[in-house]
Amino acid sequence: MKIPHRIQPLIDDGMIDAVLQRLKSGKEADVYTVLCGEEIRCAKVYKETTQRSFKQAVHYREGRNVRNSRSARAMQKNSKFGRKQQEETWQTAEVDALFRLDNAGVRVPQPYMCIDGVLLMELVTDVQGAVAPRLSDVALSEEEAMAGFHTMIRNIVRMLCAGIVHGDLSEFNVLQAAEGPVIIDLPQAVDAAANNHAESMFARDVGNIIAYYGRFAPQLLNTRYAKEIWLLYENGKLTPETPLTGLFTEDTHTVDMDSLLDEIITAEDEHYERLRASKARDEED
Repeated sequence: MKIPHRIQPLIDDGMIDAVLQRLKSGKEADVYTVLCGEEIRCAKVYKETTQRSFKQAVHYREGRNVRNSRSARAMQKNSKFGRKQQEETWQTAEVDALFRLDNAGVRVPQPYMCIDGVLLMELVTDVQGAVAPRLSDVALSEEEAMAGFHTMIRNIVRMLCAGIVHGDLSEFNVLQAAEGPVIIDLPQAVDAAANNHAESMFARDVGNIIAYYGRFAPQLLNTRYAKEIWLLYENGKLTPETPLTGLFTEDTHTVDMDSLLDEIITAEDEHYERLRASKARDEED
Protein backbone atom coordinates (compact mmCIF):
# COMPACT_ATOMS: atom_id res chain seq x y z
CA MET A 1 0.00 0.00 0.00
CA LYS A 2 1.01 3.62 -0.46
CA ILE A 3 2.92 4.88 2.56
CA PRO A 4 1.42 8.07 4.08
CA HIS A 5 3.85 10.96 3.72
CA ARG A 6 3.88 11.61 7.47
CA ILE A 7 4.89 8.00 8.21
CA GLN A 8 7.72 7.91 5.64
CA PRO A 9 10.25 9.78 7.86
CA LEU A 10 9.66 7.25 10.67
CA ILE A 11 10.40 4.43 8.20
CA ASP A 12 13.52 6.26 7.02
CA ASP A 13 14.67 6.57 10.65
CA GLY A 14 13.99 2.90 11.39
CA MET A 15 11.19 3.50 13.91
CA ILE A 16 8.66 1.75 11.68
CA ASP A 17 9.57 -1.19 9.45
CA ALA A 18 6.39 -1.46 7.37
CA VAL A 19 2.83 -0.17 7.03
CA LEU A 20 0.44 -3.13 7.06
CA GLN A 21 -3.05 -1.71 6.55
CA ARG A 22 -5.31 1.24 7.26
CA LEU A 23 -7.69 0.51 10.12
CA LYS A 24 -9.71 3.69 10.20
CA SER A 25 -10.16 6.95 8.36
CA GLY A 26 -11.69 9.54 10.66
CA LYS A 27 -12.43 13.23 10.84
CA GLU A 28 -9.33 13.85 12.95
CA ALA A 29 -6.85 11.21 11.84
CA ASP A 30 -6.18 8.04 9.91
CA VAL A 31 -5.09 4.95 11.86
CA TYR A 32 -2.78 2.28 10.45
CA THR A 33 -1.29 -0.96 11.71
CA VAL A 34 2.48 -0.87 11.41
CA LEU A 35 5.31 -3.29 12.03
CA CYS A 36 7.93 -2.19 14.56
CA GLY A 37 10.52 -4.94 14.77
CA GLU A 38 8.51 -8.05 15.61
CA GLU A 39 5.62 -6.12 17.18
CA ILE A 40 2.50 -4.83 15.46
CA ARG A 41 1.47 -1.40 16.67
CA CYS A 42 -0.92 1.41 15.71
CA ALA A 43 0.14 4.60 14.01
CA LYS A 44 -2.35 7.44 14.31
CA VAL A 45 -1.65 9.98 11.57
CA TYR A 46 -3.25 13.33 12.35
CA LYS A 47 -4.86 15.27 9.54
CA GLU A 48 -3.94 18.83 8.72
CA THR A 49 -6.00 21.56 10.37
CA THR A 50 -7.74 22.45 7.10
CA GLN A 51 -8.86 18.83 6.68
CA ARG A 52 -10.34 18.44 10.14
CA SER A 53 -14.02 18.95 10.76
CA PHE A 54 -14.43 18.62 14.54
CA LYS A 55 -17.17 20.99 15.65
CA GLN A 56 -16.94 23.49 18.50
CA ALA A 57 -13.19 22.95 18.90
CA VAL A 58 -12.96 26.25 20.77
CA HIS A 59 -14.89 24.72 23.71
CA TYR A 60 -12.32 21.96 23.98
CA ARG A 61 -9.31 24.30 23.75
CA GLU A 62 -10.53 26.33 26.73
CA GLY A 63 -8.19 25.91 29.68
CA ARG A 64 -5.27 24.56 27.66
CA ASN A 65 -2.09 26.43 28.48
CA VAL A 66 0.10 27.79 25.71
CA ARG A 67 3.47 28.58 27.22
CA ASN A 68 4.83 30.68 24.36
CA SER A 69 3.17 34.12 24.25
CA ARG A 70 3.96 34.53 20.54
CA SER A 71 2.15 31.27 19.81
CA ALA A 72 -0.83 32.33 21.92
CA ARG A 73 -1.15 35.63 20.05
CA ALA A 74 -0.84 33.90 16.68
CA MET A 75 -3.54 31.39 17.64
CA GLN A 76 -5.87 34.23 18.64
CA LYS A 77 -5.28 35.96 15.30
CA ASN A 78 -5.76 32.67 13.41
CA SER A 79 -2.69 33.34 11.30
CA LYS A 80 -0.98 30.60 9.29
CA PHE A 81 1.56 30.18 12.08
CA GLY A 82 -1.24 30.30 14.64
CA ARG A 83 -3.17 27.52 12.89
CA LYS A 84 0.00 25.41 12.90
CA GLN A 85 0.37 26.01 16.63
CA GLN A 86 -3.29 25.09 17.20
CA GLU A 87 -2.71 21.83 15.36
CA GLU A 88 0.34 21.01 17.48
CA THR A 89 -1.55 21.90 20.67
CA TRP A 90 -4.46 19.66 19.59
CA GLN A 91 -2.14 16.71 18.96
CA THR A 92 -0.15 17.30 22.15
CA ALA A 93 -3.38 17.24 24.17
CA GLU A 94 -4.09 13.64 23.15
CA VAL A 95 -0.52 12.49 23.66
CA ASP A 96 -0.31 14.13 27.10
CA ALA A 97 -3.71 12.71 28.07
CA LEU A 98 -2.74 9.18 27.00
CA PHE A 99 0.48 9.19 29.02
CA ARG A 100 -1.25 10.77 32.00
CA LEU A 101 -4.17 8.34 31.95
CA ASP A 102 -1.96 5.31 31.34
CA ASN A 103 0.05 6.27 34.43
CA ALA A 104 -3.21 6.74 36.39
CA GLY A 105 -4.34 3.19 35.63
CA VAL A 106 -7.00 4.12 33.07
CA ARG A 107 -7.29 1.51 30.33
CA VAL A 108 -6.22 3.36 27.20
CA PRO A 109 -3.90 2.19 24.41
CA GLN A 110 -0.36 2.36 25.74
CA PRO A 111 1.35 5.31 24.04
CA TYR A 112 4.96 5.03 22.84
CA MET A 113 5.87 8.26 21.07
CA CYS A 114 4.52 11.06 18.88
CA ILE A 115 6.70 12.50 16.14
CA ASP A 116 5.69 15.02 13.47
CA GLY A 117 1.98 14.28 13.67
CA VAL A 118 2.28 10.49 14.00
CA LEU A 119 1.33 8.86 17.31
CA LEU A 120 2.67 5.35 17.85
CA MET A 121 0.71 3.29 20.37
CA GLU A 122 -0.42 -0.18 21.36
CA LEU A 123 -2.59 -2.22 19.02
CA VAL A 124 -5.63 -3.26 21.10
CA THR A 125 -6.82 -6.79 20.32
CA ASP A 126 -9.76 -9.06 21.17
CA VAL A 127 -9.76 -12.58 22.64
CA GLN A 128 -8.81 -14.06 19.24
CA GLY A 129 -5.88 -11.67 18.84
CA ALA A 130 -7.63 -9.72 16.07
CA VAL A 131 -8.06 -5.94 16.09
CA ALA A 132 -10.54 -5.14 18.87
CA PRO A 133 -13.96 -3.95 17.65
CA ARG A 134 -15.68 -0.80 18.83
CA LEU A 135 -18.43 -1.15 21.39
CA SER A 136 -20.87 0.08 18.76
CA ASP A 137 -20.24 -3.13 16.81
CA VAL A 138 -20.70 -5.46 19.79
CA ALA A 139 -23.82 -7.10 21.24
CA LEU A 140 -23.64 -8.03 24.91
CA SER A 141 -25.52 -10.20 27.33
CA GLU A 142 -26.98 -8.47 30.39
CA GLU A 143 -24.21 -9.89 32.55
CA GLU A 144 -21.52 -8.74 30.12
CA ALA A 145 -23.12 -5.31 29.90
CA MET A 146 -23.16 -4.86 33.69
CA ALA A 147 -19.54 -5.97 34.01
CA GLY A 148 -18.42 -3.73 31.14
CA PHE A 149 -20.35 -0.76 32.48
CA HIS A 150 -18.83 -0.97 35.94
CA THR A 151 -15.36 -1.25 34.40
CA MET A 152 -16.07 1.82 32.29
CA ILE A 153 -17.39 3.83 35.25
CA ARG A 154 -14.23 3.03 37.21
CA ASN A 155 -12.12 4.16 34.25
CA ILE A 156 -14.16 7.35 33.98
CA VAL A 157 -13.67 7.99 37.71
CA ARG A 158 -9.91 7.42 37.37
CA MET A 159 -9.88 9.88 34.48
CA LEU A 160 -11.63 12.53 36.54
CA CYS A 161 -9.32 11.89 39.49
CA ALA A 162 -6.46 12.52 37.06
CA GLY A 163 -8.12 15.83 36.16
CA ILE A 164 -9.31 14.83 32.69
CA VAL A 165 -12.71 14.67 31.00
CA HIS A 166 -12.81 12.77 27.70
CA GLY A 167 -15.27 15.22 26.13
CA ASP A 168 -16.51 12.96 23.33
CA LEU A 169 -16.98 9.58 24.97
CA SER A 170 -19.44 7.08 23.50
CA GLU A 171 -19.59 3.52 22.22
CA PHE A 172 -17.85 4.73 19.06
CA ASN A 173 -14.56 5.48 20.81
CA VAL A 174 -14.33 2.55 23.19
CA LEU A 175 -12.84 -0.75 22.04
CA GLN A 176 -13.96 -4.13 23.35
CA ALA A 177 -10.60 -5.72 24.10
CA ALA A 178 -9.85 -9.19 25.44
CA GLU A 179 -9.68 -7.86 29.00
CA GLY A 180 -12.57 -5.38 28.72
CA PRO A 181 -13.29 -1.87 27.38
CA VAL A 182 -10.43 0.39 26.28
CA ILE A 183 -10.96 4.14 25.86
CA ILE A 184 -9.58 5.72 22.68
CA ASP A 185 -9.61 9.04 20.77
CA LEU A 186 -8.62 11.80 23.21
CA PRO A 187 -7.58 14.89 21.18
CA GLN A 188 -10.55 16.79 22.62
CA ALA A 189 -9.83 15.80 26.25
CA VAL A 190 -10.29 18.77 28.59
CA ASP A 191 -8.95 19.87 31.95
CA ALA A 192 -11.72 19.15 34.46
CA ALA A 193 -10.79 22.11 36.64
CA ALA A 194 -9.89 24.71 33.99
CA ASN A 195 -12.62 24.25 31.38
CA ASN A 196 -16.01 25.84 32.06
CA HIS A 197 -17.72 23.21 29.89
CA ALA A 198 -16.13 20.26 31.70
CA GLU A 199 -19.15 19.40 33.84
CA SER A 200 -21.60 19.33 30.92
CA MET A 201 -19.11 17.33 28.82
CA PHE A 202 -18.68 14.87 31.68
CA ALA A 203 -22.46 14.47 32.02
CA ARG A 204 -22.75 13.83 28.29
CA ASP A 205 -19.90 11.28 28.36
CA VAL A 206 -21.45 9.31 31.21
CA GLY A 207 -24.91 9.61 29.67
CA ASN A 208 -23.66 8.13 26.40
CA ILE A 209 -22.07 5.19 28.19
CA ILE A 210 -25.20 4.53 30.25
CA ALA A 211 -27.34 4.69 27.10
CA TYR A 212 -25.16 2.12 25.33
CA TYR A 213 -24.93 -0.42 28.14
CA GLY A 214 -28.56 0.28 29.01
CA ARG A 215 -29.60 -1.33 25.73
CA PHE A 216 -28.53 -4.68 27.20
CA ALA A 217 -29.11 -3.94 30.90
CA PRO A 218 -32.13 -1.58 31.07
CA GLN A 219 -31.81 -1.13 34.84
CA LEU A 220 -28.83 1.14 34.17
CA LEU A 221 -31.03 3.70 32.42
CA ASN A 222 -32.45 4.93 35.73
CA THR A 223 -29.05 5.58 37.32
CA ARG A 224 -27.54 9.04 37.90
CA TYR A 225 -23.83 8.37 38.06
CA ALA A 226 -22.78 11.61 36.37
CA LYS A 227 -24.26 13.88 39.04
CA GLU A 228 -23.14 11.61 41.88
CA ILE A 229 -19.55 11.45 40.63
CA TRP A 230 -19.27 15.15 39.78
CA LEU A 231 -20.56 16.23 43.18
CA LEU A 232 -18.00 14.00 44.89
CA TYR A 233 -15.31 15.50 42.64
CA GLU A 234 -16.38 19.09 43.38
CA ASN A 235 -16.34 18.38 47.11
CA GLY A 236 -12.88 16.83 46.95
CA LYS A 237 -14.19 13.42 48.03
CA LEU A 238 -13.66 11.44 44.81
CA THR A 239 -10.97 8.76 44.66
CA PRO A 240 -10.53 5.84 42.26
CA GLU A 241 -11.96 3.57 44.98
CA THR A 242 -14.87 5.73 46.13
CA PRO A 243 -18.01 3.53 46.44
CA LEU A 244 -20.73 4.59 44.02
CA THR A 245 -24.46 3.95 44.11
CA GLY A 246 -25.73 5.48 40.89
CA LEU A 247 -28.23 7.43 42.97
CA PHE A 248 -28.53 11.18 43.31
CA THR A 249 -31.14 13.35 44.96
CA GLU A 250 -31.54 16.94 43.82
CA ASP A 251 -31.45 19.66 46.46
CA THR A 252 -35.09 20.75 46.58
CA HIS A 253 -34.49 23.47 49.16
CA THR A 254 -36.19 26.64 47.95
CA VAL A 255 -34.78 30.07 48.60
CA ASP A 256 -37.04 32.67 50.27
CA MET A 257 -36.23 35.53 47.88
CA ASP A 258 -38.24 38.12 49.83
CA SER A 259 -36.31 37.41 53.03
CA LEU A 260 -33.04 37.36 51.13
CA LEU A 261 -33.74 40.77 49.55
CA ASP A 262 -34.73 42.16 52.95
CA GLU A 263 -31.40 41.03 54.37
CA ILE A 264 -29.51 42.62 51.47
CA ILE A 265 -31.36 45.92 51.84
CA THR A 266 -30.81 45.92 55.61
CA ALA A 267 -27.09 45.28 55.12
CA GLU A 268 -26.87 48.12 52.58
CA ASP A 269 -28.70 50.50 54.95
CA GLU A 270 -26.34 49.61 57.77
CA HIS A 271 -23.34 50.09 55.49
CA TYR A 272 -24.42 53.58 54.38
CA GLU A 273 -25.37 54.51 57.96
CA ARG A 274 -21.82 53.67 59.05
CA LEU A 275 -20.43 55.78 56.23
CA ARG A 276 -22.59 58.77 57.22
CA ALA A 277 -21.59 58.41 60.86
CA SER A 278 -17.93 58.22 59.93
CA LYS A 279 -18.26 61.32 57.72
CA ALA A 280 -20.02 63.21 60.50
CA ARG A 281 -17.20 62.40 62.96
CA ASP A 282 -14.60 63.58 60.46
CA GLU A 283 -16.45 66.89 60.02
CA GLU A 284 -16.64 67.41 63.81
CA ASP A 285 -12.90 66.86 64.09
